[in-house]
Amino acid sequence: MTDEVRDDAPGQVGVGPHPLPWPQGPEYDVGLLRDGDRRNVADRYRYWMVEAIVADLDTTRQPFHVAIENLAHDFNIGSVVRTANAFNAASVRVVGRRRWNRRGAMVTDRYLHVGYDDDADALAVWAHGAGLVLVGVDNVPGSVPLETTDLPRDCVLLFGQEGAGLSEAARTVCDVTVSIAQYGSTRSINVGAAAAIAMHAWVRRHMFDQAVR
Repeated sequence: MTDEVRDDAPGQVGVGPHPLPWPQGPEYDVGLLRDGDRRNVADRYRYWMVEAIVADLDTTRQPFHVAIENLAHDFNIGSVVRTANAFNAASVRVVGRRRWNRRGAMVTDRYLHVGYDDDADALAVWAHGAGLVLVGVDNVPGSVPLETTDLPRDCVLLFGQEGAGLSEAARTVCDVTVSIAQYGSTRSINVGAAAAIAMHAWVRRHMFDQAVR
């Protein structure tokens, strides 16, 4: 944005009040223009209303969705949501409990479409009804390497609970399950990290192809 003024005071993030004259348009929030925008948003969205940002993101949503099981109030869901926002996923689905810890999302859930499914069967009905391939992500017997798998363009990337991984019900409804290569002693990596790796694998396969065409 032109004429943007950053506040370099220690501990401050974002930008300060916008200098006059203010930019004009229905996307701008008068309060943010007046007081400054301290939100964790890209520069192109500085001083925009939340609703305007969501509407703009909707024009470029990617055709993959992210789902995560919430069977025991997993604290990692917020991290998964934040990463889904960074890659502009079509939506996030929370499977199981509807209440989840939003602190890790750092308010990014406001810019996403978040849906809820009572269980894995309900998620599968929704996904297949929308023509989406359900891709589980877990290092379990029968999984195929993510690194050599051609991820479908229209899909749902499903993640399980931290530690336990995908539930048996979730593994049953998945069309395919992929695993992430590991070479150390730990049995599994953090689900937030696994989600970031899988989403970036989708981006490399589909967004990079678009960029070079």
